[in-house]
Amino acid sequence: MRHHILVARPTPSRIGIALAIAIVSLLMAWHNATADESLPSSTPDFPSIIRAHSNQLANIDSDKKAISLFVSAIGPALQLGDAARTLGANSLQPKLANDLLVSELTATVHRFMGSLAAWRLASTIRHAVRDQQLATETDRLYGSPQSRAWLHQQRKASWHDSLNQLSEEVTSSEWGKGIQGESAVSIPLITVLEKAARLELDAMQTGFQEWDRIRSWKDRVRGLRGQARLCGTWQWIIHNHQQHHQEQKLTLLFPPAGETKATLLGLAETIVLGENVYLRWEVGGRIQEDSLQFSKEGQRLEGTFVNSEGGWGSISGKRTAGCAP
Repeated sequence: MRHHILVARPTPSRIGIALAIAIVSLLMAWHNATADESLPSSTPDFPSIIRAHSNQLANIDSDKKAISLFVSAIGPALQLGDAARTLGANSLQPKLANDLLVSELTATVHRFMGSLAAWRLASTIRHAVRDQQLATETDRLYGSPQSRAWLHQQRKASWHDSLNQLSEEVTSSEWGKGIQGESAVSIPLITVLEKAARLELDAMQTGFQEWDRIRSWKDRVRGLRGQARLCGTWQWIIHNHQQHHQEQKLTLLFPPAGETKATLLGLAETIVLGENVYLRWEVGGRIQEDSLQFSKEGQRLEGTFVNSEGGWGSISGKRTAGCAP
């Protein structure tokens, strides 16, 4: 049996100070833990979006419903319309779905929506404690048993342990009466505030990370498409004007899309937009940038280069072998 220590009802200012201290402490811990993981400089107003769709987030009880809410409301509200339309398409050919990384995108959206639902729950519980409504509104805060079960099924989420800890505190804490009949809050309810703040921060961090993955989804698709176009063996002829028009011949083997282990030595960045190709090489402190264009139905590359040693000139590439898996 759990014993509650009842104290006289704190003034609103004392409750606010206690909550502020708890939240600031957790914010500092979260900031220190993620100091090297800078978030995007421009982010949406997630709290407003969560409030606007609070009831819908509270009633997510399946992965299918999570995707449906993202497609119909959350995605467009966050200017992620391309991702929402892709997931909302009635039927995609298997090859196209594979090219668009639909499976990866779907898993990311599942994690993102779970984070928003957990964020909403933590924020709502904090407000319920503040307004002294936790005891009477627990069911409304958690939604249906099915939605509660779905949220607790997100076992791989970084906020899952915080969710379990908060749930235990909410079910074990209760309102009491203080001296002379004044309402009082039990000591465990202060812990509820701390656990809610912890969950809110964990869910917020994960939500930002998953949102950024969804936002950069099209870039990953473009990158893989570009890598697929480059894949194969190329005969490279470099004409360096700095070195008395010296020519250098190279054989380059570009790996298949997604093959990170076989990346060419020194190739730091590859961008392919339409027929235009940008390559950045970094070797021994030296940097070279190639600006090229496909021609002859993708069988040739022509363009120029510049490097950090003052070199500049032309590049001519010819595909000599196709893509080998």
